[in-house]
Amino acid sequence: MSTRSRIARLVIVTGCLWFGLIAVGSTQAQGQASDPVMQLELTGVVDPFVADYIRGAIQDANDDGAPAVLLTIDTPGGLDSSMREITEAILTSKVPVLCYVSPEGARAASAGAFILMSCPVAAMAPGTNVGAATPVGISGLTLERKVTEDAAATMRHLAHTFGRNEEVAESFVLDATSITASEALDENVIDLIEPNIDALLAAVSGTTVTLGDGSTTTIPDLTGLDVIERSMSPGAAFLHDLFDPNLAFIFFWVGLLLIIIELIVPGHIFAGTIATILLLTSLVSFGFLPVRLIGVVLLIASVVFFILEVKAPGLGIWSIAGLICLVGGGLFLYDGSGGVHVSPWVLVTVGGLVALFFGVAVSKLLAIRHMPPMPHGADALIGKEGVILGPGLGPEGVVRVGSEEWHAVSTAGPLRGDTKIRVTGLTGLKLTVEPIIDEPVPASVPAEGGTTA
Repeated sequence: MSTRSRIARLVIVTGCLWFGLIAVGSTQAQGQASDPVMQLELTGVVDPFVADYIRGAIQDANDDGAPAVLLTIDTPGGLDSSMREITEAILTSKVPVLCYVSPEGARAASAGAFILMSCPVAAMAPGTNVGAATPVGISGLTLERKVTEDAAATMRHLAHTFGRNEEVAESFVLDATSITASEALDENVIDLIEPNIDALLAAVSGTTVTLGDGSTTTIPDLTGLDVIERSMSPGAAFLHDLFDPNLAFIFFWVGLLLIIIELIVPGHIFAGTIATILLLTSLVSFGFLPVRLIGVVLLIASVVFFILEVKAPGLGIWSIAGLICLVGGGLFLYDGSGGVHVSPWVLVTVGGLVALFFGVAVSKLLAIRHMPPMPHGADALIGKEGVILGPGLGPEGVVRVGSEEWHAVSTAGPLRGDTKIRVTGLTGLKLTVEPIIDEPVPASVPAEGGTTA
């Protein structure tokens, strides 16, 4: 065999080997890209329940080798510790997390802004906004400077990690800035604006992104892949839904009302228990939300005014003042810069029901006030009918009037048992009675001081 022939065979064998390796690699790549994209949903308050849900799902996606994780965001913010748990899970993930603020009208406010900035791919739908990430306490005042500075440093670090505009990102914290999707794209705060999930997956397919640890990875072709939504467990979803700004408003006000009713009319254990549960739930929610002190004060004042109207019904001035404070408390309860507010429909509904309830209650009280006084004591007993108990009255004995037994004396002399009587007077605790129908005295019932034959 010639040298030329050997070289030709070597080239052919080598080519076949390379072709085989490329085919295997292509098959493996296609197999990886055929795995579904895991979709997670962050809606409502950022609390421990949603944090545990997102952290666990991202870990499972890493264990299963998913091509990507899609996290849709629509949140007014929430607890700092829960936000940091979510951002840590995203930053340490080897699977790229695609964060997408959607649908139209959604926002990534406060804690949501941090979460969006921690993602290798930060995208928004048209008509959405991001920002307003200044830490706020239950008093409604900005927390002390060192807390704000720490949050600003975290935001700068996240922006720097993914090559985004650090100055604008920092303004979310220091100035409570909130910007639209188009502004965020122009200012290099986000990477993409896409109208829907399919467009987003197509736009990021084949792109190289930076992960939280600084390494890079190429997102496989996600076009046409199944998107499998992973939901929270029913129990966690129920508890998560309790921390809603509207429910927190309702729970707080109703809880206050029930507590005051319990103090005024003690003994309603059921009402007191319900009030305690509602107040505790609302206070926990307030810890996740940007609550303002003025709103809390107005809601407390509204309850006081309504109770004053019930205690001293008149022209309805207290009810009007209570209704004004109730609506004002709902309007000013939350710092609305991050999109957190009580729904106008909730305010109208609650205000209407409260006005109707107290209107009926006060009208009933006024009607009772104008009724003639009810008899009591002797006046309540005189004229009542009853029956003689035992052997009879001789002329004293025991009678039953209504459901009570009384010591009584007969004005008509001795009377036998079971005789119907009418009360004519009350002296101390002794009734004076007369028979309704005169009946002869049996021989077995002696007159007082008399003898039997």
